[in-house]
Amino acid sequence: MGVGRRLAVAALTTAGAVLLSSFAAGTATAAPAVPAAAAPAVAVNATAAGTGTASFTAPGKRLKPGARGSAVKALQLRLKELGYDPGKIDGRYGGATQAAVWAFQKVNGLPPSGTVARRMWNALEEPRAPKVLVPRGRPTRVEVNLAKQLVVLYVDGRVKLISHASSGSGIPYCETAVWQGKSQRFCGDARTPTGDYKTTWRRDGWHKSYLGQLYNPIFFNGGIAFHGALSVPLTPASHGCVRLPMHVAEVLPGLLGTGVPVHVRGRFAR
Repeated sequence: MGVGRRLAVAALTTAGAVLLSSFAAGTATAAPAVPAAAAPAVAVNATAAGTGTASFTAPGKRLKPGARGSAVKALQLRLKELGYDPGKIDGRYGGATQAAVWAFQKVNGLPPSGTVARRMWNALEEPRAPKVLVPRGRPTRVEVNLAKQLVVLYVDGRVKLISHASSGSGIPYCETAVWQGKSQRFCGDARTPTGDYKTTWRRDGWHKSYLGQLYNPIFFNGGIAFHGALSVPLTPASHGCVRLPMHVAEVLPGLLGTGVPVHVRGRFAR
């Protein structure tokens, strides 16, 4: 075989390897003009994230709540790209960004601390997708992972939103409240029951229930709802509802319709 023909065969082989890597990443675009050896790394990043996102180079700066600057903004942009809502992209590490960091850390097997250090930056470069709880579920659905205290919204088969949450504490309660004009006593076990449900009615803004105030509640199992709360700790703490950070509860009604399947699975280990 002549030198020219050998070079042509080598070029075709290289292009084919890059094209296969592009399909592995879940795209049908033409092969990028990069060396064949570099293509698999991009594909691994994209499929691991489950979102088809491009690769990411971490700033590497250690961050904690209260931090400000370009590294925080890079963190916020990356979290947003992967489906975690960090709130306003403003370069300020506040409570909304911390909740998104917690959610990312839980999905990626890191202790939820709020601190962004080397291990988390590495995970942001090669992120995991959240564990699918219902592999044969509807393309548009919500999965509530009680073990991880996470809510994942899928729309048309793709991850749309991943949020930190706090479900029922499991601690029995009896509380007295004024309800329907008279003082009444309410008791329960503070559980978020596992099972398969659907979103039903909802309210805009603050809604008063006999056990407290719920922000933008979306009900899915009788009186149990997704709702915003001023306190969403790392451990289960509600009477049975699924608490969400306020900024997540602000956008969720626009993403989650009525009659959408809700699958609640797992058990939190204290």
